[in-house]
Amino acid sequence: MNQRITIPIGPQHPSLKEPGCFTITLEGEKVVGAVVGVGYNHRGLEKACEARTYVQNMYLIERVCGICSHTHSTAFCQAVEELAGVQISRRAAYIRVIMAELERLHSHLLWLGVAGHEIGFDTLLMYSWRDRERVLDTLALLGGNRVNYGINTIGGVRRDIDKEESHEIRRMLDFIEEEDKYYIDLTLHDSTLAARLGGIGKLDHEDALRLGAVGPVARASSVASDVRVVENYAAYNEFPMEIVTDDHSDVFGRAVVRVKEIMESIKLIRFGLDNLPEGELKVNVPRRIPEGEVLSRTEAPRGEDIHYVRSNGTDKPDRVRVRAASEANWHSVAHMLEGDYLADVPIIIAAIDPCYSCTDRAIVLDHRDTGHQHILDWEALRRYSVDFYREKGFDPQRIKFRERKIIR
Repeated sequence: MNQRITIPIGPQHPSLKEPGCFTITLEGEKVVGAVVGVGYNHRGLEKACEARTYVQNMYLIERVCGICSHTHSTAFCQAVEELAGVQISRRAAYIRVIMAELERLHSHLLWLGVAGHEIGFDTLLMYSWRDRERVLDTLALLGGNRVNYGINTIGGVRRDIDKEESHEIRRMLDFIEEEDKYYIDLTLHDSTLAARLGGIGKLDHEDALRLGAVGPVARASSVASDVRVVENYAAYNEFPMEIVTDDHSDVFGRAVVRVKEIMESIKLIRFGLDNLPEGELKVNVPRRIPEGEVLSRTEAPRGEDIHYVRSNGTDKPDRVRVRAASEANWHSVAHMLEGDYLADVPIIIAAIDPCYSCTDRAIVLDHRDTGHQHILDWEALRRYSVDFYREKGFDPQRIKFRERKIIR
């Protein structure tokens, strides 16, 4: 008798803040198979970039992800600047680093709260998100927005950091440093937290390399890889950067890496403020970018972020492709889920700090018998999805909605 059952988690589920579908196969309470299903949140940003100028695309690129907006705009700017053959000033490069590390504080504190919520530790959620508000207020002070700060521009940055703003940043860092000491002590020494997170979502060193894991997920499996050190983009070659790693290779290790990286980011921001050089904020870049193609990498809070930009000599790119960190880390999730209990599924998924809209892409049907690709328009995609679910026994056209009565 077959004791296995298959259950879906998502695309609408209380533990998911964005749409994704995970098909989990169980033997009793243990996961013996998992399929990661994404693609519910595609916005077509890459294709939209081809119809807009490089300057207009800055608005789109910042909205690939709300938590990593500065990182994405940095990667895009670097690509265009290299194609144009321009070098930004050291002051602009330092400001890019400072903003990137403030964004990392924001992201890691957000993740810490989400992780606490997923395991029923809502006090941790309240504390870490309270502290995150201080970081968001600082980002709003510098850029005018709590997310999508609009700091970057092609050729440098749009906003400076004056003495008063520098003082406010330092005050915030002093506060976050004391709070993070508590989070590090809690993570390393609280027996309940260690018991809940330890040993689940295992991803050993070899599997992390084989499956292409990036960011804290990889570094928690003793993979000492960080684009800030490998590429030394912006001004990171002038900063005293240390890679934070851990050897637990599980969800606990990913928590350790993130709380320690908060302290590392505080150190980098202070160094940037102490050594901020003089210079212009922006250099002129021609509207028409010479023909060529460039691959640009940055280290997002979630891991390696890659932007590919191909130019055709006009003021609009010929091709833009974004591979965010979540897209790389999804490949390891199915492996991490196998062998653990159903109750561990939400925190294991949350441990990669997933971003669904960063990952989702359009569907292209490849007719291998003819060698032609059939790209679906909106109506064809709708028919395809209706037929797909009808074959599975679900006909959305049979759903009856209650009549809405408008009271005048």
